[in-house]
Amino acid sequence: MREFDFELAVCAHLEREGHLLARQLAGGVHGSRVMDVVVVEPGPGFDARTRLTSEAIPHRLLESDLGPGRARRPVNVLGDSGYADAAVTRGLDIGFLQRERRDGQAYVRTVARYPDDWFAGLVGIENKPDLGRPGDLELQLRKDVSLALFDRVILATESHVTGAHLNRIPPEVGVWRVDPQGGYEVVREPTPLAAAETGIEVVDEFPERTDVRPVSAAEKARYRRRIAERAYGKGWRVPFPDCPHVEDRPVAGVPGLPYCTRQGRYVRPADACDCEPGDGPEVDVAALRDEHSPWVRDPSGAGRRQAGLDSFVD
Repeated sequence: MREFDFELAVCAHLEREGHLLARQLAGGVHGSRVMDVVVVEPGPGFDARTRLTSEAIPHRLLESDLGPGRARRPVNVLGDSGYADAAVTRGLDIGFLQRERRDGQAYVRTVARYPDDWFAGLVGIENKPDLGRPGDLELQLRKDVSLALFDRVILATESHVTGAHLNRIPPEVGVWRVDPQGGYEVVREPTPLAAAETGIEVVDEFPERTDVRPVSAAEKARYRRRIAERAYGKGWRVPFPDCPHVEDRPVAGVPGLPYCTRQGRYVRPADACDCEPGDGPEVDVAALRDEHSPWVRDPSGAGRRQAGLDSFVD
């Protein structure tokens, strides 16, 4: 099975169990690792997070001193740069920031306090449907264990898993055997990693040496929040190509997956066959995500009206 088709199947099974997840997210701090699937485990503040916005909140805003208590000039909090301006614009667009004007100057505040405890953990899943062609799988998984950016790491495969396979995979990594239409079997449970402690990231490798870089617990915490935010905003489904050969073909009963009947495979928009656009299926993938996962498409919002200079009431 193609890795993309397999990846959609893994996501379908996880969403059917009620998980919040996303595909193809950065899984490193200084390196270029991309994790195939990320599962976000909800924490005590998850409901508060769903009320803020359905989109990912820019990390520059979350790492700043902006809050709901006092409106501040963006330049005094974020500095004067194009990146800061873009973050503020995005924060306003998605409803995380409110703007007001004083003496001709723009001030902003967050609509509510950001719940740092909204996620309790991150699970990284590496998909390798065919273990007969592992590539650099073993090395990549060792890097994941060494960095410990995720609380647990799992290898998902369609292959029959032998003892020899398990011996070549780091013992901390869990292993699932996935039947794309039927479900998955836990071959080995993952061992929790030290996500709250300093990790060692392999940055680059050469024949004569390996470059590594320590990543502090605080730095990992910031990147873990970025991953969780990105996962919340992105999800795992892909837009449907506007093509008459594409249909919504569910996997394991989960809808919202574009299948090209001409090519005989699931497709991204860039994979659409060479045909005249038009008459493609109208599938609202955001509505499906809202229906089948903990993500909330149209949150009620957390905006408050000002009651005093720095105090608010609902």
